[in-house]
Amino acid sequence: MEFVVFLIAGAIVVGGAIGVLAFANPVHAALSLVATLFGVAVLFVAQNAQFLAAVQVIVYAGAIVVLFLFVIMLLGVDRSDDLRVEPIVGQRPLALLAGVGVLAASLVAVLSAGGSTATRTVRSTAVAIPTEEPDVTSLGRLLFTDHVLALEITAILLTVAVVGAVVLARRPGRDEPSVEADVEAEA
Repeated sequence: MEFVVFLIAGAIVVGGAIGVLAFANPVHAALSLVATLFGVAVLFVAQNAQFLAAVQVIVYAGAIVVLFLFVIMLLGVDRSDDLRVEPIVGQRPLALLAGVGVLAASLVAVLSAGGSTATRTVRSTAVAIPTEEPDVTSLGRLLFTDHVLALEITAILLTVAVVGAVVLARRPGRDEPSVEADVEAEA
């Protein structure tokens, strides 16, 4: 039964990822991303990681994709770009070459390191969390005591990024008259 769940969830993840790359409409691509994230959540549940599955659905599929859709709608999808015109000559072959290089480097790293030494290194450097209380409770206590500064800086950074995206997306003439329109009106 676990193998069947893995195959179905894996097919959803791969199909959604292909949809993100293949769809020309950004809204359809964002919805394919939601399918991919839900498939990953099912894989987390299959690995008995219910907290990670819940975070996957709430944070990523819920908040991040909604933010993507908000930005897509804010910037507008009413115009289409000509994808046949390359802004930088030779960009696509170089990107393909870079992708193959990263894949090859990853394969070399995985094959040369061996599974046991990498696992042993990760286990020896892991942070020890007390086992008297549930994992979510100790994770929350750790986040809001020892790592509260990093959490707050991340929240501020995300807020500034959203405000910056909104400010950059405002087009003159839509909400407020542009400076050029004021100069022409005075002349």
